[in-house]
Formats: sequence, structure tokens, C-alpha cells
Amino acid sequence: MSAPKLKVVLTRRLPDAVETRMRELFDTELNLTDRPMDRAALEAAVQRADVLVPTITDTIDANLLSGAGEQLKMIASFGAGVDHIDIDAAVGRGLIVTNTPGVLTEDTADLAMGLILAASRRIVEGAQVVADGKFEGWTPTWMCGRKLWGKRLGIIGMGRIGQALARRARAFGIQVHYHNRKAVSPLIAEDLGATYWDDLDQMLARMDIISLNCPATRDTHHLLSAERLARLQPHAILINTARGELIDEAALAEAVSQRRIAGVGLDVYENEPAIHPGLLGHANVVLLPHLGSATLEARQDMGDRVIANIMTFQNGHRPPDRVIPAMF
Repeated sequence: MSAPKLKVVLTRRLPDAVETRMRELFDTELNLTDRPMDRAALEAAVQRADVLVPTITDTIDANLLSGAGEQLKMIASFGAGVDHIDIDAAVGRGLIVTNTPGVLTEDTADLAMGLILAASRRIVEGAQVVADGKFEGWTPTWMCGRKLWGKRLGIIGMGRIGQALARRARAFGIQVHYHNRKAVSPLIAEDLGATYWDDLDQMLARMDIISLNCPATRDTHHLLSAERLARLQPHAILINTARGELIDEAALAEAVSQRRIAGVGLDVYENEPAIHPGLLGHANVVLLPHLGSATLEARQDMGDRVIANIMTFQNGHRPPDRVIPAMF
């Protein structure tokens, strides 16, 4: 007789092909409404699941895990970030935690480059003019943005996504600079033509464009504080496709209102889905609804990685995307 299937609880809707394959392989419970589980629903889920498959909309903290049933053995998160999970608490209870790194690298880098283009060339603002029927023809001085060729881009976080963005930026003739916990290898730096800054404040004061591509941790919360935002040059553009908590949103709203920054492109927010009202209604602020990994290919690949992690665990092996506290 074969072993009973693992009880897998999904907290959100996943692509149909992923859900179907999960139903074939596991005793899978779907969330057909696709509404985020409230606290009571999550508490009930960890009481009955062998494997919980949460997303970034779920807070998996120590209190939740303290009430989990003894049968819970794994948290297989659908997404690369794990700042919504208390990794220390999970590992302390003997749980395996996995994520889906790598599969959304190119998609997120594409979006970051798109935001750089949109903010620099006033693309969204221009499209709105046409949509509103206000385009009255070309003039030499109207709707002038900034060219990208020759500008300096400061990347904060030179991991997979940061490096993918650097490759795109080089194709546009942009000079790549970066700040990281440590310098990348000389081979990678040479390939990307990237200049390393160990002092973030020094880099911020010299860049035309800043892009946030680092994880959210205790150390990076409000990494761009009011003090650091004040170091940006008035013509600078700030891009964030990583995590909203990296920026003091109230301080950024003040900088925008005082015209101390030329442009902003955000895909993530500090209190998502709420957006600081001071960021709304500005022509030089491009706001997107968390689209970084929103391609059909990326979402399918993320689901496949979740399945691979669960299957590997079920077969008694170490999952390929296991997260341990030292990683974050």
C-alpha cells in the first residue's frame, strides 16, 4: 500500500496547471475565492496541513506557528521573498521552509528597466495626455524628459535581479554602480562594468538613478530614510521593485511634494496595498500594482518550483530551495 498523500493547503489561487498537478500529487486544498486568508483561516490551516503553501500576502509569524499542529512539517512559499515568514521561529519548530528564487529574476529586472524608462521619459504622463484627448501636436519644448545614455545607475543589492538589471542598463549606455554587503567577484564586475561602493551614502549622492533590488530584513528596513533621501541629487530618479519597507514612504512623499527628487517609479509599497496619499496625483511618480513577477511564465515556473520542493521533501531529500536563517 502506498503512503498517504501529504495534506497541502494553498492560501491563494495559483495557475490552473499548477493547481491541477498539485491535486494529482498531493491531497491538495485550494483557495478558489483567491481572497487572502484572514488570521483565523491561517490558524485553522496550520492545524490541518502537512505543508502550507503561503504567498507574500500571508503573515507567518511565531504566534501563528506556536499554534500549529504537530503534523505541519513544511512551509513551501510561493515567491522569492520570505520576509513574511519568521524563519527563526519556523526552523526552531523543526519546519522546512522553501521559496522560489531565480525564476522571477528576468521579469523583475524587465519591470525595473521599464520604470526607469517611464520615469525618465515621462511615458505614463504622456500616455495620459493622449488618453485625455489633450495632445495638440509636437512642440520643441513640451514634455521633455531625460536621456538615459551616459547616466549613472546606483543599484542597491547586486544579487540575481541587480545583476540582471545591470545587464539591461549597460545596453542603454548607462554606467553601472552598486552597493552590496560585499563586492561581487572581479569577473562579474568586469562583465557588468560595475563600480562598487562600500559606502551607500557616498553612492547615493552621485547617482542619476537609484534602484532598490535588495531583500527586506531588519537591517534594510527604511534603508532609504529621510536623511538618505536628502542625499539624492534633485534630478535623481528612484526605482523600487523589491520591497516597500526599504523606503520611508512618508519621507519620500515629502521629498516629492517639495520637488527634491525628479522622478519616482514604485511597484511595491510600505503598507501594501495601501499607498501613502502623498505619492498620489504627481505626474513624475509612476505607481504600479506589484507587477514584478506578473508574467504567465514566471508564475508557472514559481508553481513548478513549489511542487519540486514539496516532492523532494516527500521523497526524504533536502529541498533545493530550502531557506535557513543565515541566508536572510
